[in-house]
Amino acid sequence: MEEQAMLARDLVLRVCAGPTEFDPSWVRAGGKVTTPFSVPRDRGLVQGIVDAGRAMGVERLLVCRTRAEFSYDPVTEVPLDTDTLIDLIRGWGTGPTDFLVCVEDFSAAVLIAANELTVAAGPADFVREIVGSDIPGVRVEFAAKARRTKRPELLAAAQQYHCVEPGARHSRNRGPGPDLHERLTRRAQRARERSPGAVRSLRALRGTWGWLMVVVLLVAPLTVPELGPALPALALTFVLLFQLAFLARSRTVSFATLLRVVALGALLVWPVALAEASITALMGLDRYHVLGYTYVAVTLEELAKLAPLSILLLVARHRVRRLAAVDFLLLAAASGAGFQLAERLFTEIQAPTLGSESLFLPGGSTIHDTEGAVLAVFSGHAVVTGLIGAALGLAIVGRRYGGGLWALPVVASALVYLEHLHFNALLAAGALDPVSTFLHRMMGGGALTPWLLLLALICAVVMDHRLIASAAESTPPLPGRAPLARMRRRAHGRSVSTRVRVPADIAPLFRRLALFWGDLPVTLATTLTAIAHEGATVLRAARRGPTALCDTLRFLRQRRADAMGEARSQGRSRRRHPTGEELDTRARDLSLRLGLAGTATGAVIVAATLLLALPGAVLFWSGTTVEPAGPAYAVVAADHFQNWLARAGTAGTVWTVLVGVALLGLLTMGNGVPHAHPRMGEFLRAPTANMGAILGMLAPGQVGYALLGLGGVLLPRGVDRLLTR
Repeated sequence: MEEQAMLARDLVLRVCAGPTEFDPSWVRAGGKVTTPFSVPRDRGLVQGIVDAGRAMGVERLLVCRTRAEFSYDPVTEVPLDTDTLIDLIRGWGTGPTDFLVCVEDFSAAVLIAANELTVAAGPADFVREIVGSDIPGVRVEFAAKARRTKRPELLAAAQQYHCVEPGARHSRNRGPGPDLHERLTRRAQRARERSPGAVRSLRALRGTWGWLMVVVLLVAPLTVPELGPALPALALTFVLLFQLAFLARSRTVSFATLLRVVALGALLVWPVALAEASITALMGLDRYHVLGYTYVAVTLEELAKLAPLSILLLVARHRVRRLAAVDFLLLAAASGAGFQLAERLFTEIQAPTLGSESLFLPGGSTIHDTEGAVLAVFSGHAVVTGLIGAALGLAIVGRRYGGGLWALPVVASALVYLEHLHFNALLAAGALDPVSTFLHRMMGGGALTPWLLLLALICAVVMDHRLIASAAESTPPLPGRAPLARMRRRAHGRSVSTRVRVPADIAPLFRRLALFWGDLPVTLATTLTAIAHEGATVLRAARRGPTALCDTLRFLRQRRADAMGEARSQGRSRRRHPTGEELDTRARDLSLRLGLAGTATGAVIVAATLLLALPGAVLFWSGTTVEPAGPAYAVVAADHFQNWLARAGTAGTVWTVLVGVALLGLLTMGNGVPHAHPRMGEFLRAPTANMGAILGMLAPGQVGYALLGLGGVLLPRGVDRLLTR
């Protein structure tokens, strides 16, 4: 046991606002999880503190008394040994006293008051080792005890650490009311509970309608061969969105919502084409003029593809506040994918296109010269709009990290604008000015855009999981013990050792960079742990059938959304949907169904982007107009479609309308996670009687969930060992 030169006063002033309370500014820094609780001063509490130190990967803890009379006592270094810490406390005398146990870099601490009050603050891994895995349950129990006993110190702690809401129960300010999205969701939930028969019939009708639409898409090319590209184009759209959604391991929007945004993006082609034609007419130009292809088309299309985000803000304003950074990427990419789908279909009906055959983020286009050399690359509307959405998500969700992130949407918009502008200029037999061409080449010339999108997606996922981890105070825990504990312990230890070596008197920029480098291993380890934990939960649920699997998928997405809402609110009043009680009930029910009820990891269980102005960018026009062979201009796509309708005849027009209805129907209905599954025994006994239930959970967009559920039953029993209590 060694004594440091640091005095107790120096340590207390860094962490505490008083002998028995933490400094609020210290608690807010770094997104610490704070949990007050009340337990006896026994060996179990000390053992929990030692285990928390081990979880942080440190070899020693700093201990001192917090009262003013001990301000000039030296801070004591204590190794991670229960008996040593108990001997130190006993050496202070027989009377109770307030003392502080802190990690060397001041990132985590435990404040033990002379009474029963104890407060743990720090990363979630540190707090869980002391209070257990159910941090929200501990906080609720503490609040209930404070109200029940009416002890002033407990009530003050419950209010200070936000275990109870400020204000009286009869206060008229009940918080924000429900938005349109929440009201519709509540009505659907009540319909499932109160009218199950009618809901089953509607589900069966929806499934039947979906398969009829698939038949329409299969039969239409036999009658009208020009409609053949519809089904492959729709399938490629599914593939593109599935790739992004699968990699977006922190998303809170459902895949069904993304497909509805695709339909909305497809419908945007008509108003955008009308606006482009009107603007070129007002400018006194032909609609095929080079300026229409470039500045008019690129500006309107890139702005219009972000319109679904604005619509979402109008109809689901509370839901927008629970979006993760990666959700902005997905919603923007879905809107661009819909625009891309409609533009490509309209063009392919009339003329072949230069489409990419790659299955990796499909939808891009390439222009070659007569010798086969690549002249221009356009990554596709989904990719470029997704990149702008990713930049917006990082800036909006990550505003707590500084306003510098708002440079990302500007840079992303400039990159996308130049890429789209360069591609359209070549299609119109024009060329950009040398400065814009140089900037476009410096930004990758379009070839790097898909990889930049993946990089932005990874950064968004990492940021999201860091914020989700900081919301452990109100987010119900996942079932089972979190995996990769050794990796997290080593990451925390490396972070602590790095942070304590960073001098305080260096330039602020260098200090921030050094602290960021020290925190990076913890952030990455937290992200990998969350992804692995959710994956293990899904596998364990899949072994128990499709019902458990679908309920688990739905719960995980709602849990992430609730955590993002808590993290982004930063203590402000917010509306939870589903409510905290509903989410806690679903978490307990899921733990029981997965055989992981009663999980406890702690030693002390105390609770049963936009248009960028480019000055000087002058377009040099070759003087000739060349109609594009690929989808690059909404006016051209609309003209192709109108020309097709003019010569299609009655039968062709009817089939075209049917194909359009089929595409919109498959995009907007029958793609969500199923809510009900028929029992296998009942289906085997009476397959005809249960055919409606089968159709209700087996719409075309739900086949993937059915295959996952059937495949999960075949998983080996050893999958259950991925999660332990």
